Amino acid sequence: MMSNLFKKPTGLLALSLVLIVLGSLLAGMFNTSFYKVNVKEISFKADHGTLNGLLYMPKGAGADDPRPVIVTTHGYLNTKEMQDAPAIEMSRRGYIVLALDMYDHGDSRWEGDIKVGEQFSTFWIYSQFDAAKYMYGQDYTKKDENGNAYIAVSGHSMGGFSTLLAMYMDEMNALQTGYRMIHTGISVGSDFSYAAAVAPQDQLTASYGSRTVGMIAGHYDEFFFNKSDEEKTEAEKQIEGTVMRKDFTKTLSGRAFLGLGADGEEAVQGQYYSVDSGDVTIEEQVVRPSQTGERIIYTPNQTHPWNHFSPETTGYLIDFYAHAFEGVTSPSQTDAGLSSGSQIWWLKEAFNFVAMIGFFLMIVPLSMLLLRLPFLKQAVTTVTAPLSKPLRGGQTAMYWIAIVFSALIPAILFPTLMDKQAGGLRVLTVAAIVLLFVSIIVAVVGFMLGRRSGSSPWMVHVGIGGVILAVVSAIMWILFAKADSIVPLSPFFNEPTTNQIVYWALVSSSITAFITFAFYYFSKKRSGASFKDYGISLNPMTIIASLCTAAIAVAVGYLLLFAMQAIFGTDFRIWTFAVRTFTMEHFITGLRYMPFFLIYYFVSAVAINADTRSRRGGYLLAIFLNVGGLILWLIAQYGLNFARGVALYPDQNLNGILLFALVPVLIVAAIYARKLFEQTNNVWLPAFVNTILFTLVTVANTVMFWNLV
Repeated sequence: MMSNLFKKPTGLLALSLVLIVLGSLLAGMFNTSFYKVNVKEISFKADHGTLNGLLYMPKGAGADDPRPVIVTTHGYLNTKEMQDAPAIEMSRRGYIVLALDMYDHGDSRWEGDIKVGEQFSTFWIYSQFDAAKYMYGQDYTKKDENGNAYIAVSGHSMGGFSTLLAMYMDEMNALQTGYRMIHTGISVGSDFSYAAAVAPQDQLTASYGSRTVGMIAGHYDEFFFNKSDEEKTEAEKQIEGTVMRKDFTKTLSGRAFLGLGADGEEAVQGQYYSVDSGDVTIEEQVVRPSQTGERIIYTPNQTHPWNHFSPETTGYLIDFYAHAFEGVTSPSQTDAGLSSGSQIWWLKEAFNFVAMIGFFLMIVPLSMLLLRLPFLKQAVTTVTAPLSKPLRGGQTAMYWIAIVFSALIPAILFPTLMDKQAGGLRVLTVAAIVLLFVSIIVAVVGFMLGRRSGSSPWMVHVGIGGVILAVVSAIMWILFAKADSIVPLSPFFNEPTTNQIVYWALVSSSITAFITFAFYYFSKKRSGASFKDYGISLNPMTIIASLCTAAIAVAVGYLLLFAMQAIFGTDFRIWTFAVRTFTMEHFITGLRYMPFFLIYYFVSAVAINADTRSRRGGYLLAIFLNVGGLILWLIAQYGLNFARGVALYPDQNLNGILLFALVPVLIVAAIYARKLFEQTNNVWLPAFVNTILFTLVTVANTVMFWNLV
């Protein structure tokens, strides 16, 4: 009886609401360490704009009981919520924590104009230092008798670069003021490569002086901790990218950080080294003599994004802060000595995931109930018969070849399309031109034979198909030949990674459309199929009703998200995949990208339902069509990274990381494409739902340069 209840839309809707509320309640409970920590979102004016963050304030902390403060931040593309592991664990131990959105990430905004091409010289350079200055001015921040504050800075990836620079900027500031605002710092997943653009490593490390400073350097980090050319063997020089278990403690850069020099004793990970920092110089003049400080490097067997979701890395952070703040914690921090093995942040993540499952589960039953309303029910069309299955052996073989090709080609082209690589695009341009000419020839032959007396009328359809395939080929030609002009970074299209995904989606959908049209005109049409059988209704009222239904369903889902965040302080997420609240700027940006994503999700819904509707295991087949190739790409990319230390595409590190969020999106989109089609008998509702929902998910979870000029 219970199973029958959940087969009904009201039962499924009730279940989804229970998961959302229960998951959010329990996530909020662990986020606040069972209500021992007050977590609130704050925004404040800083030197370069407005910064936003989640302030974790332990009960009792304040002006009468100042505490050490930790400012922790995310990397490129992410937001403050990605720092919940250190934020939860350190606030649980009585520290005040600010989980920060860097400028132009999440809800923080850079104030000045940003020229296209100079956007990366903004957010990561200043965010941590600007936030540390704000926290220094708060009465709850503990300071010594000389005005030096007990503030730690930490960040992942570009947040790590911001951390390394924040201590340098603090030292430059201290030369003028006589006090330090930053007491200690530890970077995660970042070496000195980017920070060295501001100051050379020897001056960065010199500026750290007597501070205790750490680095977490994963053995399989996709981006950093490489050996320099002079350190590589001849065999290693032949391989571009990572080389078997990077060990930053064995590089010249890592050894210099630990004060060991090029030769001498072997460095040990997880061990503190007493280091003479070196003199701080400005224009070759010594402005502060060398000081003695502690340095440490941790080297977990992890990839770059793994650091976020790791009890091991979180344990290193706990141990580091306990050491760096030893003797200066508040007497009220009775839990400051909790073992690094005692961690609860993962339970918060688990219940965030439960709430996310409820959110995605809710969309279908809510849409089904909306379709009962007088106007919205016009989104439902007459039942369409599934397209005929291939009967002969040759047809079956061609069907499966097309399925596998459709799944693999977006993955095969992924590196070329995401980076718009010139060489690959030239090859694709030639291929598109060849397809164009072949299609034209097919069209001419089809029409010529179709006009002959007694010839098969099917040849006319072949001619029509040739014309349409020629149009699609011409579109692909333009997409490849004019790639730099397709969704370029600009004040209108102001999210770099979203631009990459849009371009990949447009090309992928054009290839899928070509295959679908080819099968329709050269095979299915002969069996009596029509566009209606593909669920393509051209009735304006059907389209409008589908759009309204999708908009209402997604709006209700997001209203619940905003409500859960207001009540419990959490959103819906698991690791890098998140449904988070958005600002009006995000919404406006999303509207700009939605027309492009609509093309992709419309073509995807058509292809999925045409190819999987009448088949056993259709949902699994639909998922394979959407992400099968991309999953195989990830397996090859990271499998080789772990097996030999060199990824399949070493220069595709960032794009590979994007797939950890894109793959779940496309899995859910495939399920919606099938399920919502079953409720309406057409592709419009799933296309609109996927477009609106996943565009908002995408734009809210990445860097957005709102002030581009």
